[in-house]
Amino acid sequence: MQKVTGIGGFFFKAENPQVLAEWYDTNLGIDPVGAVPWSTEAGHTVFSPFAKDTDYFGRDNQQWMLNLRVIDLAAMIAQLEAADIAVETREEWDGEYGKFARIHDPEGNPIELWEPPA
Repeated sequence: MQKVTGIGGFFFKAENPQVLAEWYDTNLGIDPVGAVPWSTEAGHTVFSPFAKDTDYFGRDNQQWMLNLRVIDLAAMIAQLEAADIAVETREEWDGEYGKFARIHDPEGNPIELWEPPA
């Protein structure tokens, strides 16, 4: 059986695509519109459907949530807070699967930041 080898792209609609692309580049280091596509480091990717009525993503109409791997969550949180980006953490999110934090992009889309366990 043939299997996919990774995520080749993540495409979504935006009210202002250029402004949103610049926000992702400035605050998370993702240049989604560059001449060379964003290259990620090797690591695990969780692909997991959630129940239709989950409140984990935030808004009821939210169909997806982007989860991004980071090396040092505390440093990323400090960087985002220095840029006046609200960061949510909850003790119950952290555990055997690592540490987690949540931010929202300027259009309200949830982004989960994940520091996998060592």
